[in-house]
Amino acid sequence: QVQLVESGGGLVQPGGSLRISCAASGFTLDHYTVAWFRQAPGKEREAVSCSGSSDGSTYYVDSVKGRFSISRDNAKNTVYLQMNSLKPEDTAVYYCYAKWGYLNYWGQGTQVTVSS
Repeated sequence: QVQLVESGGGLVQPGGSLRISCAASGFTLDHYTVAWFRQAPGKEREAVSCSGSSDGSTYYVDSVKGRFSISRDNAKNTVYLQMNSLKPEDTAVYYCYAKWGYLNYWGQGTQVTVSS
């Protein structure tokens, strides 16, 4: 079954760190562009980070630059988002996404809450 399964979300204090994961099954992430999106209550979904499939390029929205890092573990067929120096405004549901040509898949989303 083609699927992206997320894990690692939860509650963290401001200034803390969290790493969320997205494990692919039914396909291989190696040659896919992967990305993380997030959607906070009452706000539109936004792209947070993206990793190119071949050129090694990365993208980060300005609000997370220097704090978030996207990475892959090909052996585990998993993409990660390391989130450091978390702020309350980072609170959102985070979704992983993978794209290769006309093929594209979404994860189910995982809740990240940054609060004291």
